[in-house]
Amino acid sequence: MINRLFPAVLDNNYRGSKIALYFFWVMAGVTVIRSFIHLVAPDGGAQSIATIPLDVFTPNGAAVVVHLFGLWGLSQLIVGLVYLLSLIRYRALIPLLYLLGILEYAVRLILTVVKPIEIEGTAPGGVGNFILIPVLLIMFFLSLKSK
Repeated sequence: MINRLFPAVLDNNYRGSKIALYFFWVMAGVTVIRSFIHLVAPDGGAQSIATIPLDVFTPNGAAVVVHLFGLWGLSQLIVGLVYLLSLIRYRALIPLLYLLGILEYAVRLILTVVKPIEIEGTAPGGVGNFILIPVLLIMFFLSLKSK
């Protein structure tokens, strides 16, 4: 299992389930699309998607939140491009990238409890995190499964 997570050679040899491979394409696409929303939306998606009440913030406070959402979009774009690169050239990395995805979404849930913020509604990502973690766990194990 360690050799599947940390392959000695980074090649395009993926030995896991095709379902996990196809889902990884979807995950890469969604990650890139989400990144562009955070980068180009006027509010970075903070109020329009995440329901953060920017209108009650000071102008400088709202600008900081929008800026941080833009930075988050940039980091999501980089992750999405790494996902796409792994799909095109380095498929041996897919199990490790699934594990890192599980870690990311689990820490997001933990941060929601440890560092809560005031929101006006339920953001799609907030609900999606609860669904995505078990799906990613399944896909992770399927990506380790030998054909």
